[in-house]
Amino acid sequence: MEIDVQKGLLAANERLAQENRSLFARSGLFVVNIMSGPGAGKTTLLERTCETLAARLNIAVIEGDLQTSEDAERIAAKGVHAVQINTGGGCHLDAKMVQGALKSFDLDALDLLIIENVGNLVCPAAFDLGESARVMLLSTPEGDEKPIKYPLMFTRSQLLIINKMDLLDYVDFDVKRVEGYAKKINPGIEIITVSAKTGEGMEGWYGWLTGKLEKKS
Repeated sequence: MEIDVQKGLLAANERLAQENRSLFARSGLFVVNIMSGPGAGKTTLLERTCETLAARLNIAVIEGDLQTSEDAERIAAKGVHAVQINTGGGCHLDAKMVQGALKSFDLDALDLLIIENVGNLVCPAAFDLGESARVMLLSTPEGDEKPIKYPLMFTRSQLLIINKMDLLDYVDFDVKRVEGYAKKINPGIEIITVSAKTGEGMEGWYGWLTGKLEKKS
């Protein structure tokens, strides 16, 4: 008899994800799962987001990494409650890991919870965490073929953020090509371009977040 281990893992994860989703709904909490490859700029994006929005929104962050608490420390330095999850070699967060981290927060007091997933272009897309929305971050140095090489990440995301636009003149990256590939894979995906380092285009990201929060309230 053959046992589909992956199918079983995903089914168990889905049950826990639904528990998380119900918990978030009871608290009226909007939860964003940010995914990307390593080095795309997720933590820098979150640092600037916290600097800008924490004065008017109650924000918390869950940081996923293989090792170290460096990213959580960077977010905490911005005055935002952050909890680090170390997967010990695992290439993604799962619903059980997130459920454990939730005990560190007063969910009823929060407006926005952001989960920074482990840097990986494959595994995170397969695991529902109970989030309200998924955001895919792609940086210009990574190359413009990523939507067709890693389609699941783009298929399952509601927003694509193209980051490191300040490097566009120095890398081989065609924004229009990426937009075309992404829209072909996922016609409903929204796309914005930013530089988290310089702040270019970040208002589009803030507007997307606050718009989602307004619809939820």
